[in-house]
Amino acid sequence: MPPSRPRSPDFTGDPAPGAIRVRVRLFARQREIVGSRTVELELLAGATAQDAWVAIAAAYPDLAAARPYVRFAVDGSYADSSTPLSDGSEVACIPPVSGGADDAPIDRRRLLELREDAFDATILADLADRLATDEDGAVVGFLGRTRATPGIPAPGEEAGAARHAGGRVLALDYESLEPLALAVLSEIADEVELRHGVTRIAIVHRTGRVPLGDVSIAIVVGAAHRGAAFAAAAYALDETKARAPIWKAEHFADGHVWVGRPARTGPEAEGEASR
Repeated sequence: MPPSRPRSPDFTGDPAPGAIRVRVRLFARQREIVGSRTVELELLAGATAQDAWVAIAAAYPDLAAARPYVRFAVDGSYADSSTPLSDGSEVACIPPVSGGADDAPIDRRRLLELREDAFDATILADLADRLATDEDGAVVGFLGRTRATPGIPAPGEEAGAARHAGGRVLALDYESLEPLALAVLSEIADEVELRHGVTRIAIVHRTGRVPLGDVSIAIVVGAAHRGAAFAAAAYALDETKARAPIWKAEHFADGHVWVGRPARTGPEAEGEASR
């Protein structure tokens, strides 16, 4: 393992001879364990994303058990654990996830957004008005809302989930790696077009606190036929939940639990059942 030294996020100065300096970004439960969103490391030249994780886990042993569920992004793109780092690289450790432009041509409209501000059911009509054309015989909309019943706890959160078993979820907190999340939403829109021939789609996801009953995600699809519209909307929802680096904590009266599964780094195989 390359020698390393965790540094505070404001660490400055040149790395030691033969070393590189990298910044590691942490999210959800990782951030809570470490007490910071970022940690800077010095690693030997040739170090990989895995080496950065090993260094962080050595300094914060409570992280170690989560390794089988962690994915990596290097400089804004999903990457294998063996991806080499260079001086100044940014490594994002992706824990389990919860899971367009207006001036685009008329036959391809994409509205892909992360919003901290609240929105309600009226967003479906707004997005439909912005997306749909006279060629669209079907517009399908979906809203995801905060529900009172808890979901599946993220790895490492089982004890917390057991403490809150039978409790009522009062709110959700979402955080994201925004540039990568938007890039993943764009990839999903590409796949919707390739698989279902649908070129008009909106995916809008909340960040921050979402109280019980409030909307956390809206998906709208416009297409010539209803079959393609329904299939495209379902695919967009499933892939967003499985791949976008967006993390969710369920808040109870006396604490919170992070929920989710390990992120997929690519699309589900065609014909494979949705999870």
